[in-house]
Amino acid sequence: MTHVLTRPIFAFALAALVGVMPMAATAQDGNGADAGAYLAARSAAATNDYREGAQWFARALIADPENAVLLEGAVVSFIGQGDLALAADAAERLVATGGRSIAANIALLARDAKTDAYAAILAAPPERSIGNLLDQLVKAWAEFGSGKMSEAVAGFDAIAQTDGLKAFGLYHKALALAAVGDFEGADAILSGQAAGPLVVNRRGVIAHVQILSQLERQTEALALLDQTFGNEPEPQLIDLRAKLAAGTALPFDVVTNAREGIAEVFFTLAAALNGEAEDGYTLLYTRVAADLNPAHTEALLLSAGLLEQQGQMELAGEAYAAFAPDHPSFHQAEIGRAETLYARGLKDEALAALKALTVSHPGLTVVHMAYGDALRREDKFAESADAYSAAIALVAAPEQRHWGLFYSRGVAYERSSQWPKAEADFRKALDLNPDQPQVLNYLGYSFVDRGENLDEALGMIERAVAARPDAGYIIDSLAWAYFRLGRYQDALQPMENASLLEPVDPVVTDHLGDVYWAVGRQLEARFQWRRALSFEPTEKDAIRIRRKLEIGLDAVLVEEGAPPLTPVSNGN
Repeated sequence: MTHVLTRPIFAFALAALVGVMPMAATAQDGNGADAGAYLAARSAAATNDYREGAQWFARALIADPENAVLLEGAVVSFIGQGDLALAADAAERLVATGGRSIAANIALLARDAKTDAYAAILAAPPERSIGNLLDQLVKAWAEFGSGKMSEAVAGFDAIAQTDGLKAFGLYHKALALAAVGDFEGADAILSGQAAGPLVVNRRGVIAHVQILSQLERQTEALALLDQTFGNEPEPQLIDLRAKLAAGTALPFDVVTNAREGIAEVFFTLAAALNGEAEDGYTLLYTRVAADLNPAHTEALLLSAGLLEQQGQMELAGEAYAAFAPDHPSFHQAEIGRAETLYARGLKDEALAALKALTVSHPGLTVVHMAYGDALRREDKFAESADAYSAAIALVAAPEQRHWGLFYSRGVAYERSSQWPKAEADFRKALDLNPDQPQVLNYLGYSFVDRGENLDEALGMIERAVAARPDAGYIIDSLAWAYFRLGRYQDALQPMENASLLEPVDPVVTDHLGDVYWAVGRQLEARFQWRRALSFEPTEKDAIRIRRKLEIGLDAVLVEEGAPPLTPVSNGN
């Protein structure tokens, strides 16, 4: 049985991926002729600004061409911005100075792989090592590229026999077998018949589907798609299903040669490193994978995502923009590009891109969901609800995984003063996922805020707290429910706990002030209200907080026509 990758099995392997040598070379301190360029380069490196770094390191090297620290920085910056050729040039100069660097080794290996210099890869000296696992996988593919299939298989088998690395060796062996037309052997591995169940990534599933198709086992291939991905209307999966249903043999194109095999090595290990290593280090791997195999969709998307996580929105946007409108993953890339536009303050452009996507890809739930999320972020709640409705209309039979659609639309309805519709959506979300803490909290809190169904609301919030005991905003809801029920002493401890968990949240801090006021601790209440004002509450909340500071909570409640503070003991 084939599964989608899960990270825990790779924890053991991380030691084999990294740690051969320090990233930075031991070198001069940058006291060359162009100190300004040196400082600017180091500043860019500190903020992961690869484009600026590439420019300033290159300039600094003009004055100090053999400075290994500058060369190392240039290599990393060039790879980060996606220029592997310049990275290899800088790496070659670094090695010539006697410097040693994993980044330089990566750049040189990428150049050798791109030029099909497999003999050079196999003859590389120990100091060119990147990491034990990567070295072994690459050498096995280099044997493959040299026409030595037996040696390649032996290399993959040796990896598979190493504790913790079995999945890597078997997966790449299966790809190599399929690349030479041994689809039976590849299927035996990927199906688990050869050596037990194998964990693979998305590309591994697609590879297995293609292999089954080549074996004229279209029904099994369709079943594997459905088992792994469900019935999501994703363009690539739609195309695969249509071809399989028509009896068309799918070509095996995940890996067709040694260069693409080495690209797959870098991507496989990037997937393992993602979330475990620094994003900048993982980016080195994804950039190489995409450079060696420009059609590697997953490497391109992961590179863009890593750049986004590092705050490099322009580079990320450019990576997302590399996908043509007719590409099966264009919608994913365009959603990512819109996010980078939004992060750069180009909100109208971001919304326009997502709106256009709903027109070009109207049958994709995720597209309407992304547009709804963007509208909601801009407080356009009624329009957001419409976008979520378009997404929900595409779901013929809602399943547990669709709870978020109804929850999101419920929030949009609630924020646009359409409470009956909101309540119905929240209850639908709970029908699909009864113990979902976000829904329990939001619906329970809404009931409390509206003064409705207070007993049911309290029960919902208590269930949410049990599920997420460290979530300050949920603890706040529990305390606020007690407060609205008149159980002020009961509200005190959870509200203080919520404040500790959310120390700069204006709503939680404001609520803490109200609870202090209700239990007679008026000086502390005023202190918390002032703190709440410093945390930039909404203008509506700020006006109310200032009024409480002027005349006190009791008087504000009178002005609002609300019931006075009336303590209740033990919920009675």
